[in-house]
Amino acid sequence: MGFIVGMLGALWVIGLVVAGLVAVGILQDLDAIRAIAVVAGSALLLGWTLGPLIVSGSDGMVDADRLAPFPFSRRQLMIALAGTGLTGIPGIATAVTALASIALWVRWPLAAVFAVPMVVVAVLTCVVVSRLVTTVTTRFSGRRRGQEVLGTILIGLLIMTGPILTGVLGLVDAADDLPARLEAAGTILGWTPIGAAWAVPGDVAAQAWLPALCKTVIAVATLAALWFVWARALHSSAGTRPRTASRTVKSGALGLFGAMPTGGVGATWARSLNGWLRDPRYLRQLIFIPLFPALFAFTTGVDGFMFGASPVLVALILAIAGYADISYDGTAFASVLSSGITGRADRWGRTLGAGSVGVPAVVAVAIVVAAISDAWDRLPAVLGASLGLLLVGYGASAVSSALLVVPVPRAGDSPFKTVPGQTFASGMLVFVVMAACVVLAAPALVLATISLVTASAPLGAASLVVGIVVGSGVIVAGVIVGGRTLDRSGPGLLLRIKAFPI
Repeated sequence: MGFIVGMLGALWVIGLVVAGLVAVGILQDLDAIRAIAVVAGSALLLGWTLGPLIVSGSDGMVDADRLAPFPFSRRQLMIALAGTGLTGIPGIATAVTALASIALWVRWPLAAVFAVPMVVVAVLTCVVVSRLVTTVTTRFSGRRRGQEVLGTILIGLLIMTGPILTGVLGLVDAADDLPARLEAAGTILGWTPIGAAWAVPGDVAAQAWLPALCKTVIAVATLAALWFVWARALHSSAGTRPRTASRTVKSGALGLFGAMPTGGVGATWARSLNGWLRDPRYLRQLIFIPLFPALFAFTTGVDGFMFGASPVLVALILAIAGYADISYDGTAFASVLSSGITGRADRWGRTLGAGSVGVPAVVAVAIVVAAISDAWDRLPAVLGASLGLLLVGYGASAVSSALLVVPVPRAGDSPFKTVPGQTFASGMLVFVVMAACVVLAAPALVLATISLVTASAPLGAASLVVGIVVGSGVIVAGVIVGGRTLDRSGPGLLLRIKAFPI
């Protein structure tokens, strides 16, 4: 199904690109066509360069590690890997759209003839640079910590893509000399390895033979250099044994386990807090803390309503982060059951661990947002809605995580990897918990909303008090109900975790 959907999406994109290329080739002058070809081709190569980083850690049917046991020479291995790159959905789409770029030069037949070999060089360069980046990053991303760092950074970059594009489009709208800037960018990129292959047909059309020859040499030399570096990287990767990292810890140093109270609650609290501070599966959820305000600052401005309300959205994300918390334990949940810890102690420990991170984070975001937007009068209402939502979320999660386990990424998996066993129903459970949180936090949310609309300071203070009181009550009730539920459902949850596909 993923392949079919991918092909349909690729066909749709190819259709749009081909139609655009034909229109540009017919309607625009030579200078504009040259600039568009070089800039678009450079962007395509950049996408192939960053692509392996985005899908790092996902399962591949053919890669160097899987082919290593077979008696292939290095040249055969490289040809096989390059061939699979060309015959995948991205490779086919790139090849088709690159060939369609010949339509840009229909008014200059000689340029169209020269465009054919340059298109081949450009497409091969895309594939080879992609394989080179994959080979170079495999050993780094193959290590659990390196893969987690790459994945977390890339998620943040992807989330910020929207605001960045919004800002760029705003600058474009304000620029009166955009065509001149585009032509200048095309001229510069055309002399670099990034865009040289795409600039050759334009030079031929303009009868600039010497620049065309120089750029042809640059393009071919770039492909040859990338092929050579890739061969060396494959040789180095195959000939280097992975290192085993080790760290010496002072005798008796227990970290958080030594700092927390003894007993079931303290031990679970320390384990949960360790997860929030060290496990990237939790840390990836914490990246929303600064990104939500940044998103709305870019899109609506610091004076907009959404920027002021961003702490509430941060609280909602953190509130439901642990709705199926036991799922992240995996089969290690068996050690929790065998320890004899009570369900109530487990619920308290997990709630305190999440709250040790979530409550300070939400308060800090609310204060920073109020300071940036100079809206200190709205701070009590925003804090009331945020803390009310966060605390009732902890109470709801104390119950839901004693009932639900869902397939989650394993420790060290790429954040872009599809998790086996996920279904539509399991994906909808989070929205059920989210709705429950909103309903339970309704008193604080309603008071905060009225306070913000009417600019009433007393109602803002009331929403803060109600949010804390109601949220605390929901936590106590959730821990009691969730603890009793976990005492009964624990063994069943472990069996369901073991039944998840690997």
